Amino acid sequence: MNQEEIGKFIAKCRKGKNLTQAQLAEKLNITDRAVSKWENGVSQS
Repeated sequence: MNQEEIGKFIAKCRKGKNLTQAQLAEKLNITDRAVSKWENGVSQS
């Protein structure tokens, strides 16, 4: 899987759980900006 495919997968799973990026970020103890970058295929870290 490339970064774009991983990002789409993360977004699909998050939306399937009815979570916002901010809610997912809070659960993972990271920033919502990081989640956004993941979902847009910008960064995996």
